[in-house]
Amino acid sequence: MKGNEHNSKFLLTHREREVFELLVQDKTTRDIAGLLFISEKTVRNHISNVMQKLNVKGRSQAVVELIKQGELII
Repeated sequence: MKGNEHNSKFLLTHREREVFELLVQDKTTRDIAGLLFISEKTVRNHISNVMQKLNVKGRSQAVVELIKQGELII
């Protein structure tokens, strides 16, 4: 299972990290979609995936948890 060793260091994928870094800069879903050249639905999917990984109910809770875990630096 060597493929998973790379991912075990960080909880977030590169794209999820990009999305949350923009979220903490107070960007909207639409802003993030435009900046990353992805659809708004894809942005929402990334946010939803991260909330599931963290077992939290909202974006704000996810941001707080990511900062606590050292995944996000503001």
